[in-house]
Amino acid sequence: MKLLVAIDFSPVTELIIQKVKEIANKTNPKIWITHIVAPDPDFIGYEVGPQTERDFIAKKFHEKHIALQDIAKKMKDEGLNVTPILLQGPTVETILEEADDIDADIIITGSHGYGVMYNIFIGSISKEILKHSTRPVLVIPVKDRGE
Repeated sequence: MKLLVAIDFSPVTELIIQKVKEIANKTNPKIWITHIVAPDPDFIGYEVGPQTERDFIAKKFHEKHIALQDIAKKMKDEGLNVTPILLQGPTVETILEEADDIDADIIITGSHGYGVMYNIFIGSISKEILKHSTRPVLVIPVKDRGE
């Protein structure tokens, strides 16, 4: 079994990883953990703004890469078969393309549970993945549970 796990480094990430570990302990899958960064369109391959802006964006990508590597290492230390992938592009489209590239059996993502107004104005990545995916999608709901 092949799992593509999309994370965003929010508090939701910890719960997603915990659920993936539970699944992995029962099914022994190959896991790809991915985070999508969507840089300013002018940044990619073109001269833009001051060097400090370019350095800031590069530093941010590097920090995300290190954080992704740390999550994968911890999972590998637990005996799981994990590959971390940091990708750039539009979030939903990039997740779906990566799922196709690795021929994922399931896409796993989380839902912040912000509510209707947030989804109207901002949107929901998990909702869009569900809407456009041709593969099974497991959405791990994360809501304020009064804890």
